[in-house]
Amino acid sequence: MHVIHLKPKEQRRLLKGHLWVFSNELQNVPGDIAAGETVQLLTHDKQLVGTGFYNPHSLISFRLLSRSGELPDRNFFKRKLTEALRLREKIYQLDDTNAWRLVHGESDGLPGLVVERFNRVVVLQAFSSGMDRHLPLICEVIEELLQPEAIVVRNESVLRELEGLPLYKDIVKGERSSTLQTIHDAGIRYEVDLFEGQKTGFFLDQRENRKIIRSFSAGAEVLDVFTNDGGFALNALYGGARSAIMVDVSEETLKRAEKNAVLNGFDNFSLIAADAFSLMGKMVEEKERFDVVILDPPSFTKSRKNLPTALKAYKRLNKLGLQLVKPGGFLATASCSHHVPEEDFLAAIHQAALSAGRQLRMIYKNAQPPDHPVLLSMPETGYLKFACFYVTG
Repeated sequence: MHVIHLKPKEQRRLLKGHLWVFSNELQNVPGDIAAGETVQLLTHDKQLVGTGFYNPHSLISFRLLSRSGELPDRNFFKRKLTEALRLREKIYQLDDTNAWRLVHGESDGLPGLVVERFNRVVVLQAFSSGMDRHLPLICEVIEELLQPEAIVVRNESVLRELEGLPLYKDIVKGERSSTLQTIHDAGIRYEVDLFEGQKTGFFLDQRENRKIIRSFSAGAEVLDVFTNDGGFALNALYGGARSAIMVDVSEETLKRAEKNAVLNGFDNFSLIAADAFSLMGKMVEEKERFDVVILDPPSFTKSRKNLPTALKAYKRLNKLGLQLVKPGGFLATASCSHHVPEEDFLAAIHQAALSAGRQLRMIYKNAQPPDHPVLLSMPETGYLKFACFYVTG
């Protein structure tokens, strides 16, 4: 096994629980280490830090797996996956949901790996060259633990390009028909396409936040912008909303949302395929108003350097949303970029309220659900910000 060394004093962040080493924190590294190879990491004075994956092509050059020097073999992955599975089985009962994130990367001690379970199908994503190398072994262990009907690899994230990895998707077990599943969550059913749907097929990270919408949706006229599969709108209708408009730029996405609404027996909804900013601007001009406006946009930035531009976009979006809320109504708004700190996100909403001439009272604030756990030592493992506001003025 190759050995690499940290520069002096560069072990401090690792000793506090972080799992990454950046390329500028390493001393001279042997030139014959392949991307994704397991190596041993030592301090500059030859003290063991642990074993992990090395990638000479990535800014994140080393991802720590074990502080004791354990190797990523079958026993290692079985122990880690079993531990992650036990946590999810404690958190969720099958009566409540049959879909959850099984592995949340670094938070579950498996850096660069995401695994999600959707009923009888498991979907994987690898974001590091080391995990990519071990996907066949990981799939074998998942087969042993869960016996799924199908295992799908959705390695299409642009984050893989930062590791020098190709983008692709594949069904490694099962038939294409098996990747069409019906899941349920808190009383609502969704039809999901785990091979063609966005990312892993369905966004699980807003599950708790969708439910809170029910508490102030009775009798409400609701606007759900960036609706995706319709999750927020369906929860509003479940909570007794009078009507819901689901907006998304993708007509394919809206077809899924419509199918899910029908699946749950709702008929008091409508669909609009349009750019969110343009449509909301037109609605403001036409003085349309709603009791509840929900904004769940995709990430506005993939890097820290674009933070100012992203915050301007959040301010603009939330100003439009607030202009569409009736006095005494509610705004629910989210950010899924970990490069946007919560403080900055809330400040952008506050600035939007001032610009729109609205008074806000925050009644609910949350992040990602417990199947997306966060390491306090790694802020990178937390990304979702969500807040609900009572709007007056």
